[in-house]
Amino acid sequence: MSAKVFIAQENLGTVLDGLSRKIRLWVPASAGEDKHGVEFVPYRPGLAPVLDRQSTILPKKVMLPQVEKLFSYEYLKNPEDPSKVRVKLEEPEDFEPTLVFGAHPCDVKGFFVFDRVFTQGPFVDGYYKKRRENTLFATVVCQEADSACFCSSVGSGPADQAGSDFWIMPVEGGYVVEALTDRALPFMDALGTAPTEAQETAAKELHEQVARQQVGNLDLQDSVESFKTRFEQTAYWQAMAGQCLSCGICTYVCPTCYCFTISDEMKGLKGERLRSWDSCMFCTYTAEASGHNPRPTKLERYRNRVGHKFSYFPEKYDGMIACCGCGRCIRSCPVSIDIRKVVQELKENACVCA
Repeated sequence: MSAKVFIAQENLGTVLDGLSRKIRLWVPASAGEDKHGVEFVPYRPGLAPVLDRQSTILPKKVMLPQVEKLFSYEYLKNPEDPSKVRVKLEEPEDFEPTLVFGAHPCDVKGFFVFDRVFTQGPFVDGYYKKRRENTLFATVVCQEADSACFCSSVGSGPADQAGSDFWIMPVEGGYVVEALTDRALPFMDALGTAPTEAQETAAKELHEQVARQQVGNLDLQDSVESFKTRFEQTAYWQAMAGQCLSCGICTYVCPTCYCFTISDEMKGLKGERLRSWDSCMFCTYTAEASGHNPRPTKLERYRNRVGHKFSYFPEKYDGMIACCGCGRCIRSCPVSIDIRKVVQELKENACVCA
């Protein structure tokens, strides 16, 4: 086994074909001829992965499916006494080993936030935990940040290897792939051949070059107290959220957003309990059965979104910011709301309002 291999560009399809026979494989691919963007999809032979730019739809759905069956159930009546009913439950067993090939560092970084919520709190989400344990990430170094990216502003960077099992370095003619964890080693021999000295050197130089890049010129960390001092400033939040359409796209494309709802779909005596993505930006998300809604307006919902990422979450989880700086919320927002400006304003003017 080798810790580094080289995959020639012309062999990438063959390598992915081989991998897909060993492990369930997801790759970023074009969303289609009549669609824009890139999304993570299950690999199929002939599918060309898009590795040179960030995906629009991230691999969050691999770990937390947009809609997933938690269990199915069936009410079984006692034929001797129909008034007596028992419930038969069946849980899914869809947790087979999976490899996400071609993720970006920000995609993987987002799962650290999920881990704190779903695996390290008082309640462990068994569905997420099993997928997390069975999923490997082959991450490609991020070479081209755009104007919406700001990963360095939240403590990460385009060469951040945290959470990855493989590290993919584009070089002339192909890719140098390095195993970062023991979990990756069994796959290395099937990926390619040992890189030449020149290919290793090119990969090392690229990594060092990218690691020096500062993506985002703001420091958006340590905003807990700044947020609190401006919490009651209605005029400020109204100005920040005034344009918001409450469409929720910022949460759906966010690697760190995990809001969900649960519903039962039933026909006759059989049914399924489903978990689906939801959004704290929707007015019904916090609506209670009594009719009371603690966050009935856009202002309150947007303030909660910012507060969750930069104040509530770091205060609860040892300073961890619930934002990986991928910029998808900025890029996808139909009215171009920029969360960087909101947080920067919090910090710059907090002392005036304290």
